[in-house]
Amino acid sequence: MSLTLEKIFEAKNRIAPYTTRTPLIRLEKLDEYLGCQVYLKAECMQITGAFKLRGAVNKIRMLTPEQLSCGIVAASSGNHGKAVAYTAKKLGAKATIVMPYTAPAIKVNAIKELGAEVVQCETSERFDVAERICGERNATMVPPYNDEDIMAGQGTAGIEILEQCPEIDTIIVPVSGGGLIGGVSTAVKGMDNSVKVYGAEPAALPRYSASLAAGKPVKVEQKKSIADALVSQMPGDQCYPYVAANVDGFFDVEDEYLLKAWKLLLTEGKIFCEPSSAITVGAVLQGLAKVKKDEKVCFLISGGSAGLDQLKVLENVTI
Repeated sequence: MSLTLEKIFEAKNRIAPYTTRTPLIRLEKLDEYLGCQVYLKAECMQITGAFKLRGAVNKIRMLTPEQLSCGIVAASSGNHGKAVAYTAKKLGAKATIVMPYTAPAIKVNAIKELGAEVVQCETSERFDVAERICGERNATMVPPYNDEDIMAGQGTAGIEILEQCPEIDTIIVPVSGGGLIGGVSTAVKGMDNSVKVYGAEPAALPRYSASLAAGKPVKVEQKKSIADALVSQMPGDQCYPYVAANVDGFFDVEDEYLLKAWKLLLTEGKIFCEPSSAITVGAVLQGLAKVKKDEKVCFLISGGSAGLDQLKVLENVTI
């Protein structure tokens, strides 16, 4: 375990020219719904629309010119691929993005518009396909989460949260493979160990709850969730130790409450985000996260890559 707060601060400087410091929004309107003082870390307002840009820039900027000239490859359900494609374009490198067939069209098209090649396959095959392409082209893989340089980049969001509001009591983070929460929890606990950090994952894919119960990373069955960006079946082996050491607990959120949370953020919060981002708020609506009226809770809104066609599922959802 070599990821440290110092390395996350180094990443913060490295990514600064290519990323934006996203706002931490105090949303009093949502206090009455959630029963706490609501703060949103709006990564949906990042340049490429999601937190993934932080890790991608950090990793790619550490490559040699020779590595960049051979191209870069990423396996992604959308936001990571867009981040890699954007960074590659900025640095003059060729990017190939491997995406599952289930990825929303808005994410696929956004990546193509950035000049990257898109290869689609079954969700469970995307990393194998990406590895094969790397071997064929001598290209460099930019992993979506299971990498300490990626985690360092993602962790910069945690630094920003505490810089923007040092009084934050609790941070709730969306979880898939663990790169975001691994980096954020390492940064936050390194700066202020009293701040609680929790993860929220789909109840259909409780890979971290199951792994922590088993004391080691375990693979869960592939099931569908409205949280299309949170589909990893297993914690990253590089992410897991940091998560186990620094995260205070996990909430397994049902799609029913994720949809309620998404509608709440859109209609009352006026925050346009993707459904996966709403899982943090869903943890409170489902009663899993026990918050207090005077508690300052930061909900990390991880991305905003939603198409208007997706909003149809909210028509009959009640908050």
